[in-house]
Amino acid sequence: MARGGKDKNRETGPERKCIATGEVRPKAELIRFVVSPDAQLVPDLAEKLPGRGIWVTATRSALETALKKNMFHRAAKTQLRVSETLLSDLEQQLARRVVDLISLSRKSGVAVSGYEKVKDMLSKEVAEVLLQATDGSSRGKSKLSTPHFGHYIGWLTADELGMAFGRQTVIHAALGAGGLTQRVVEEAQRLKGFRIGTSDAKTVAGAAGKEKRAK
Repeated sequence: MARGGKDKNRETGPERKCIATGEVRPKAELIRFVVSPDAQLVPDLAEKLPGRGIWVTATRSALETALKKNMFHRAAKTQLRVSETLLSDLEQQLARRVVDLISLSRKSGVAVSGYEKVKDMLSKEVAEVLLQATDGSSRGKSKLSTPHFGHYIGWLTADELGMAFGRQTVIHAALGAGGLTQRVVEEAQRLKGFRIGTSDAKTVAGAAGKEKRAK
């Protein structure tokens, strides 16, 4: 498994074709849309709504391309009503899903927050994921490194991480193995495509952590 949650062999279950890029990718790397009975384009993040799915790679650029070139209309073979705030609404929905999953992980005892607790978890090599707020101090964040063969999530805000842990703000957090950890990683990768521009590549901070260990 490559850092960032991407399996190099893509043995990740069912795949779908993105209408914007034409690429076939694992479902975890795409967002499903359906058409409501009143011809409204609706994101189906849980992939449970009825109807034929329309799939787009989970990046802002892919969705902007699909919207700009009327690809949703062609895929649905009908004229659709598309909300003017679709992209911003979708980003908020993706962020909320990640926050809710982290919150459930905390309640099950898999997640911790706070510099010292995270540092302890990393030192014992039981952490699978390091989370750090995008608006946290770069100096403080640089003191913690991504778990070896683990994952880094650095595109949630301190307020969002705070919501997950029932606090006002959180800068550092970590997830252990098991529970909902893999789902957190997958959902976070989709959110990353909106905030950083790709759902696959390592973050700058994650790469920095690797370089720090190599010295």
